[in-house]
Amino acid sequence: MEGEIVGAVASVLVAAVLWGTVGPAQILADTGAHPVSLGAARMLLGGLVLSALMVRPPGLRSLLRPGVRRWVGLSVLVTAAFQVCFLQAVERSGAALATAVTFGTVPVVSGLCARALSGERTTPRGLVGTVCAVAGIGLLLLPGSGARADGPGVLFGVVAGASFGVYIAATKELGSRGADLSAAAPVSVLCAGLLVSPYLFVAPEGLAAPRAVALVAWLGLGTTALGYLLFTRGVGRLSAATTGTLSLTEPLVATVLGVALLGERPGAPAVAGGLLLLGGLVLVSLPRRRPAAAGAPPERVRN
Repeated sequence: MEGEIVGAVASVLVAAVLWGTVGPAQILADTGAHPVSLGAARMLLGGLVLSALMVRPPGLRSLLRPGVRRWVGLSVLVTAAFQVCFLQAVERSGAALATAVTFGTVPVVSGLCARALSGERTTPRGLVGTVCAVAGIGLLLLPGSGARADGPGVLFGVVAGASFGVYIAATKELGSRGADLSAAAPVSVLCAGLLVSPYLFVAPEGLAAPRAVALVAWLGLGTTALGYLLFTRGVGRLSAATTGTLSLTEPLVATVLGVALLGERPGAPAVAGGLLLLGGLVLVSLPRRRPAAAGAPPERVRN
């Protein structure tokens, strides 16, 4: 139904806005804590809160079904990879560039995964919207855009984006196989936090400082618990390609916050890139109507 699609789009967009604050918050807090330790703390706190709010025994049992467990394991691995790589990308390349590279990679990988796994095809409008959004991110990376490129930082961003693209596809597979997505997201986040948690003992420096505690609280509660809650509510009703493209809201938010809070001054290419990115998001977000056949119920259409 069209109302359900609009609600799903809104949920994913709000989640992306929350996630867009991660990089700027990390730089603004300037805690000196290691990015991997921050990621572990974020996942443990967010995963615990999500689990308390969303996980029920029937949902856990649904994750243990044959054919489901391997997708849960994949979700855990890519969630951990995303957190570790993204926060390191921000540390090396700054909030705007790291977020742009990461979420410019997402729709490409999520679209490829969707096509390989389920034969899902992108509509012409969805394709144009994705091309506009990715072209906008390309402009953000051009010399004169105001971004500070760092080779390893960009690589970390690409790996983070690829991980999130695979996470979107894995979530779709879990839903199609009867898994309870309300349980899958908390389990993925919490188990990923446990997987990375040894780093808290390797590099604990700075985590007890007030700024770090405040940062972890925001990252764990605001961007992880609330963000994943909204994302999970929306992703099941949207195609993987559409979800990946909607996630491009994150670099737009990070760029705006970089200008407003961090004193970043993007050049003309970055301004043009931001406008292209916004245009692509509008194209892919608006619901598309099809005339229903006589006597047939309205079809739920995916971008």
